[in-house]
Amino acid sequence: MLARSASGATTSPPPTRFRLTNRAKANRIRGVIAAAVEPATGTRRILIVDDDRAVADTFSRMLRLEGFDVATALSAEAGLELAEEVRPDAIILDLRMPIVNGLQFLRVIRARAHLVEVPVAIVTGDYFLGEHTAMELKSLGASVRFKPLWLEDLVALARALVSV
Repeated sequence: MLARSASGATTSPPPTRFRLTNRAKANRIRGVIAAAVEPATGTRRILIVDDDRAVADTFSRMLRLEGFDVATALSAEAGLELAEEVRPDAIILDLRMPIVNGLQFLRVIRARAHLVEVPVAIVTGDYFLGEHTAMELKSLGASVRFKPLWLEDLVALARALVSV
């Protein structure tokens, strides 16, 4: 809706401001972009853990457009917290992250009874995985994909993970 100023010029109303809830503020502080708590009926929940905000945002948007319920964390630590909270059906995980990397994250969730069966895909830009790392990822039940992922590849990966 347009308004007229005192000089007669047409002006737009001021933009609407949104306030973050205390929980949203806490989630932002600990590196969580979004945490969907209650998925729509029949949707599958995917947790994305990647320290690159652009990658996390892009993956999240693409999967939401395809009907997935998505929770996203910008660190492995926040991802572990979020995995406990949202109980994902699948996890898409970056390998190279500071402090706790994707392999350490995977070891932790495989040690938790309620997360041990959750399908995990490692998505990494590191094309030179050591043989020991590749073998451990395989033994922990993670599949490996390399960045960049095309939209079709990401959607196919997500669908494959939740259909396991």
